[in-house]
Amino acid sequence: MKKSNKIIFVLIIMTGLIVFLISLVFLYAGDELDQLFNVIGIRVVALFLSFVSFLSSILFSLLILLHNKTTVKINDDTNKRAELFRELSFASSNYSIIDFIDRMLLYNESERYIERFIEKKSSTFHVFEDGIDVKDVFNNPNQYSFISMKIPFRVVEGKMVSMITFDKLCFERDEQDYIFYSENKEEARAFILYNERTKRNNMIINLVMPKESKFYNSAEINRYSKIKIYINIYSLLGVKIKGNSELYFTNPEQIEGDNTNTYAINSSNFLITEGPKITMHNE
Repeated sequence: MKKSNKIIFVLIIMTGLIVFLISLVFLYAGDELDQLFNVIGIRVVALFLSFVSFLSSILFSLLILLHNKTTVKINDDTNKRAELFRELSFASSNYSIIDFIDRMLLYNESERYIERFIEKKSSTFHVFEDGIDVKDVFNNPNQYSFISMKIPFRVVEGKMVSMITFDKLCFERDEQDYIFYSENKEEARAFILYNERTKRNNMIINLVMPKESKFYNSAEINRYSKIKIYINIYSLLGVKIKGNSELYFTNPEQIEGDNTNTYAINSSNFLITEGPKITMHNE
Protein backbone atom coordinates (compact mmCIF):
# COMPACT_ATOMS: atom_id res chain seq x y z
CA MET A 1 0.00 0.00 0.00
CA LYS A 2 1.33 3.45 -0.93
CA LYS A 3 2.19 6.04 1.70
CA SER A 4 -0.59 8.43 0.59
CA ASN A 5 -3.17 5.66 0.90
CA LYS A 6 -1.97 4.81 4.41
CA ILE A 7 -2.21 8.43 5.53
CA ILE A 8 -5.78 8.75 4.26
CA PHE A 9 -6.94 5.52 5.89
CA VAL A 10 -5.29 6.46 9.21
CA LEU A 11 -6.95 9.88 9.02
CA ILE A 12 -10.35 8.29 8.39
CA ILE A 13 -9.96 5.86 11.32
CA MET A 14 -8.81 8.59 13.72
CA THR A 15 -11.63 10.91 12.69
CA GLY A 16 -14.17 8.13 13.08
CA LEU A 17 -12.90 7.30 16.57
CA ILE A 18 -13.05 10.97 17.63
CA VAL A 19 -16.59 11.33 16.33
CA PHE A 20 -17.62 8.08 18.03
CA LEU A 21 -16.15 9.14 21.37
CA ILE A 22 -17.78 12.56 21.26
CA SER A 23 -21.08 10.92 20.37
CA LEU A 24 -20.75 8.69 23.47
CA VAL A 25 -20.08 11.76 25.59
CA PHE A 26 -23.26 13.40 24.28
CA LEU A 27 -25.17 10.18 24.90
CA TYR A 28 -24.13 9.60 28.54
CA ALA A 29 -23.91 13.26 29.52
CA GLY A 30 -27.14 14.31 27.82
CA ASP A 31 -28.97 15.33 31.00
CA GLU A 32 -26.06 17.38 32.32
CA LEU A 33 -25.65 19.15 28.99
CA ASP A 34 -29.37 19.88 28.85
CA GLN A 35 -29.30 21.44 32.33
CA LEU A 36 -26.09 23.31 31.60
CA PHE A 37 -26.86 24.68 28.12
CA ASN A 38 -30.60 24.06 27.82
CA VAL A 39 -31.59 25.01 24.26
CA ILE A 40 -28.00 25.98 23.42
CA GLY A 41 -26.99 22.30 23.80
CA ILE A 42 -29.10 21.41 20.78
CA ARG A 43 -27.29 24.08 18.76
CA VAL A 44 -23.94 22.73 19.90
CA VAL A 45 -24.93 19.25 18.74
CA ALA A 46 -26.18 20.65 15.41
CA LEU A 47 -22.90 22.54 14.95
CA PHE A 48 -20.93 19.40 15.74
CA LEU A 49 -22.96 17.34 13.26
CA SER A 50 -22.43 19.99 10.57
CA PHE A 51 -18.69 19.94 11.17
CA VAL A 52 -18.60 16.15 11.04
CA SER A 53 -20.62 16.17 7.82
CA PHE A 54 -18.21 18.70 6.29
CA LEU A 55 -15.22 16.65 7.39
CA SER A 56 -16.68 13.44 5.98
CA SER A 57 -17.33 15.20 2.65
CA ILE A 58 -13.69 16.25 2.51
CA LEU A 59 -12.50 12.72 3.20
CA PHE A 60 -14.86 11.33 0.58
CA SER A 61 -13.55 13.86 -1.96
CA LEU A 62 -9.97 12.84 -1.11
CA LEU A 63 -10.86 9.21 -1.72
CA ILE A 64 -12.38 10.10 -5.10
CA LEU A 65 -9.26 12.12 -5.99
CA LEU A 66 -7.01 9.23 -5.03
CA HIS A 67 -9.11 6.84 -7.10
CA ASN A 68 -9.00 9.17 -10.10
CA LYS A 69 -5.21 9.47 -9.86
CA THR A 70 -4.89 5.70 -9.78
CA THR A 71 -7.22 5.37 -12.77
CA VAL A 72 -5.27 7.97 -14.75
CA LYS A 73 -1.98 6.18 -14.04
CA ILE A 74 -3.48 2.86 -15.10
CA ASN A 75 -4.83 4.42 -18.32
CA ASP A 76 -1.49 6.10 -19.08
CA ASP A 77 0.36 2.85 -18.53
CA THR A 78 -2.12 0.99 -20.74
CA ASN A 79 -1.79 3.60 -23.49
CA LYS A 80 2.01 3.48 -23.34
CA ARG A 81 1.97 -0.31 -23.54
CA ALA A 82 -0.44 -0.18 -26.47
CA GLU A 83 1.73 2.40 -28.27
CA LEU A 84 4.85 0.32 -27.64
CA PHE A 85 3.09 -2.76 -28.97
CA ARG A 86 2.03 -0.86 -32.12
CA GLU A 87 5.59 0.37 -32.66
CA LEU A 88 7.02 -3.11 -32.16
CA SER A 89 4.46 -4.58 -34.55
CA PHE A 90 5.26 -1.90 -37.15
CA ALA A 91 9.03 -2.33 -36.75
CA SER A 92 8.88 -6.14 -36.88
CA SER A 93 7.03 -6.06 -40.20
CA ASN A 94 8.86 -3.20 -41.97
CA TYR A 95 12.58 -3.84 -41.51
CA SER A 96 15.17 -4.75 -44.17
CA ILE A 97 17.98 -7.32 -44.20
CA ILE A 98 20.46 -7.40 -47.06
CA ASP A 99 22.96 -9.87 -48.44
CA PHE A 100 26.12 -8.91 -50.33
CA ILE A 101 26.43 -10.78 -53.62
CA ASP A 102 28.54 -11.30 -56.73
CA ARG A 103 31.78 -9.35 -56.24
CA MET A 104 33.42 -6.55 -54.32
CA LEU A 105 35.43 -3.91 -56.16
CA LEU A 106 38.25 -1.74 -54.80
CA TYR A 107 39.38 1.05 -57.14
CA ASN A 108 40.67 4.62 -57.13
CA GLU A 109 37.98 7.16 -56.34
CA SER A 110 37.00 9.48 -59.18
CA GLU A 111 39.00 12.72 -59.26
CA ARG A 112 35.76 14.62 -59.77
CA TYR A 113 34.34 13.34 -56.50
CA ILE A 114 37.61 13.95 -54.66
CA GLU A 115 37.58 17.60 -55.78
CA ARG A 116 33.99 17.93 -54.60
CA PHE A 117 34.90 16.29 -51.29
CA ILE A 118 37.75 18.79 -50.72
CA GLU A 119 35.81 21.79 -51.95
CA LYS A 120 32.69 21.22 -49.83
CA LYS A 121 34.57 19.66 -46.90
CA SER A 122 31.77 17.11 -46.63
CA SER A 123 32.71 13.60 -45.57
CA THR A 124 29.21 12.15 -45.84
CA PHE A 125 30.24 9.19 -48.01
CA HIS A 126 33.77 8.73 -46.66
CA VAL A 127 35.42 6.73 -43.91
CA PHE A 128 38.95 7.34 -42.64
CA GLU A 129 41.65 4.98 -41.52
CA ASP A 130 41.97 4.99 -37.75
CA GLY A 131 44.28 7.75 -36.51
CA ILE A 132 43.70 10.19 -39.39
CA ASP A 133 43.04 13.86 -38.63
CA VAL A 134 40.18 14.72 -40.98
CA LYS A 135 41.09 18.43 -40.99
CA ASP A 136 44.53 17.50 -42.29
CA VAL A 137 42.89 15.56 -45.14
CA PHE A 138 41.06 18.72 -46.22
CA ASN A 139 44.20 20.85 -45.88
CA ASN A 140 46.68 18.38 -47.44
CA PRO A 141 44.74 16.05 -49.76
CA ASN A 142 47.86 15.21 -51.79
CA GLN A 143 49.21 13.23 -48.83
CA TYR A 144 46.27 10.82 -48.84
CA SER A 145 44.89 8.09 -51.05
CA PHE A 146 41.19 7.82 -51.90
CA ILE A 147 39.76 4.38 -52.63
CA SER A 148 36.17 3.43 -53.46
CA MET A 149 34.60 0.15 -52.38
CA LYS A 150 31.54 -1.07 -54.30
CA ILE A 151 29.51 -4.15 -53.41
CA PRO A 152 26.23 -5.30 -54.99
CA PHE A 153 23.53 -6.28 -52.53
CA ARG A 154 20.01 -7.65 -52.47
CA VAL A 155 17.22 -7.52 -49.94
CA VAL A 156 16.79 -11.04 -48.60
CA GLU A 157 14.02 -10.20 -46.14
CA GLY A 158 11.79 -7.21 -45.45
CA LYS A 159 11.12 -3.97 -47.27
CA MET A 160 13.09 -1.86 -49.73
CA VAL A 161 16.28 -0.26 -48.39
CA SER A 162 16.38 3.53 -48.19
CA MET A 163 19.79 4.04 -46.56
CA ILE A 164 22.87 2.10 -45.43
CA THR A 165 25.37 3.45 -42.92
CA PHE A 166 28.58 2.13 -41.36
CA ASP A 167 29.77 2.25 -37.79
CA LYS A 168 33.10 0.72 -38.73
CA LEU A 169 34.93 -1.16 -41.47
CA CYS A 170 37.60 -3.68 -40.58
CA PHE A 171 39.97 -5.29 -43.10
CA GLU A 172 42.31 -8.03 -41.89
CA ARG A 173 45.54 -9.05 -43.59
CA ASP A 174 48.53 -10.92 -42.13
CA GLU A 175 46.95 -10.71 -38.66
CA GLN A 176 46.87 -6.91 -38.90
CA ASP A 177 43.61 -4.95 -38.79
CA TYR A 178 42.96 -1.88 -40.93
CA ILE A 179 40.03 -0.08 -39.33
CA PHE A 180 38.04 2.77 -40.85
CA TYR A 181 35.64 5.16 -39.10
CA SER A 182 33.53 8.15 -40.09
CA GLU A 183 34.72 11.69 -39.37
CA ASN A 184 33.24 11.74 -35.86
CA LYS A 185 33.22 7.96 -35.38
CA GLU A 186 29.47 7.97 -35.81
CA GLU A 187 27.53 6.59 -38.77
CA ALA A 188 29.07 7.07 -42.22
CA ARG A 189 26.55 6.95 -45.03
CA ALA A 190 26.99 4.71 -48.06
CA PHE A 191 25.93 5.77 -51.54
CA ILE A 192 23.32 3.45 -53.07
CA LEU A 193 23.48 3.15 -56.86
CA TYR A 194 21.01 1.17 -58.95
CA ASN A 195 22.47 -0.38 -62.09
CA GLU A 196 19.88 -0.40 -64.86
CA ARG A 197 21.89 -2.87 -66.95
CA THR A 198 22.39 -5.52 -64.27
CA LYS A 199 19.20 -4.60 -62.33
CA ARG A 200 21.19 -4.60 -59.09
CA ASN A 201 21.68 -2.22 -56.22
CA ASN A 202 25.27 -1.31 -55.41
CA MET A 203 26.57 0.06 -52.13
CA ILE A 204 29.52 2.45 -52.48
CA ILE A 205 31.68 3.87 -49.69
CA ASN A 206 34.95 5.79 -50.08
CA LEU A 207 38.02 4.98 -47.97
CA VAL A 208 40.67 7.57 -47.09
CA MET A 209 44.15 6.57 -45.92
CA PRO A 210 47.68 8.02 -45.84
CA LYS A 211 49.70 7.35 -48.97
CA GLU A 212 52.26 5.45 -46.91
CA SER A 213 49.59 3.09 -45.60
CA LYS A 214 50.05 -0.58 -46.45
CA PHE A 215 46.31 -1.13 -46.66
CA TYR A 216 45.99 -0.66 -50.42
CA ASN A 217 48.30 -0.20 -53.37
CA SER A 218 46.54 0.41 -56.67
CA ALA A 219 49.51 -0.99 -58.61
CA GLU A 220 49.44 -4.34 -56.79
CA ILE A 221 47.06 -7.17 -56.02
CA ASN A 222 45.73 -6.49 -52.53
CA ARG A 223 44.78 -9.64 -50.65
CA TYR A 224 42.78 -9.76 -47.41
CA SER A 225 41.90 -12.65 -45.16
CA LYS A 226 38.72 -11.15 -43.76
CA ILE A 227 36.44 -8.14 -44.10
CA LYS A 228 33.97 -7.26 -41.35
CA ILE A 229 31.37 -4.55 -41.83
CA TYR A 230 29.55 -2.99 -38.88
CA ILE A 231 26.46 -1.84 -40.67
CA ASN A 232 23.07 -0.17 -40.15
CA ILE A 233 20.22 -0.78 -42.59
CA TYR A 234 17.26 1.60 -42.84
CA SER A 235 14.12 0.46 -44.59
CA LEU A 236 12.00 2.72 -46.76
CA LEU A 237 9.61 3.22 -43.81
CA GLY A 238 12.37 4.26 -41.41
CA VAL A 239 12.95 1.01 -39.48
CA LYS A 240 16.58 0.44 -38.51
CA ILE A 241 18.42 -2.86 -38.22
CA LYS A 242 21.93 -2.90 -36.73
CA GLY A 243 24.32 -5.77 -37.31
CA ASN A 244 27.66 -7.16 -38.47
CA SER A 245 28.34 -8.55 -41.91
CA GLU A 246 31.33 -10.75 -42.75
CA LEU A 247 32.40 -11.38 -46.34
CA TYR A 248 33.86 -14.68 -47.51
CA PHE A 249 35.53 -14.07 -50.85
CA THR A 250 38.19 -15.13 -53.31
CA ASN A 251 41.18 -12.81 -53.51
CA PRO A 252 41.98 -11.44 -56.99
CA GLU A 253 44.63 -13.13 -59.08
CA GLN A 254 45.22 -10.16 -61.34
CA ILE A 255 44.52 -6.44 -61.58
CA GLU A 256 41.84 -5.22 -63.99
CA GLY A 257 42.79 -2.81 -66.77
CA ASP A 258 41.68 0.20 -64.72
CA ASN A 259 43.70 -0.95 -61.65
CA THR A 260 40.58 -2.35 -60.01
CA ASN A 261 40.87 -5.22 -57.56
CA THR A 262 37.91 -7.59 -57.95
CA TYR A 263 36.97 -9.95 -55.10
CA ALA A 264 34.50 -12.71 -55.91
CA ILE A 265 32.11 -13.04 -52.97
CA ASN A 266 31.47 -16.70 -52.18
CA SER A 267 29.12 -15.99 -49.28
CA SER A 268 28.32 -13.46 -46.62
CA ASN A 269 26.47 -13.58 -43.33
CA PHE A 270 24.59 -10.93 -41.43
CA LEU A 271 24.35 -11.05 -37.63
CA ILE A 272 21.73 -8.77 -36.08
CA THR A 273 23.04 -6.99 -32.99
CA GLU A 274 20.22 -4.51 -32.42
CA GLY A 275 16.77 -3.82 -33.75
CA PRO A 276 14.46 -3.48 -35.42
CA LYS A 277 13.41 -0.06 -34.18
CA ILE A 278 11.68 2.96 -35.67
CA THR A 279 13.87 5.96 -36.40
CA MET A 280 13.60 9.26 -38.25
CA HIS A 281 17.23 9.08 -39.38
CA ASN A 282 16.30 8.60 -43.00
CA GLU A 283 14.58 11.99 -43.37
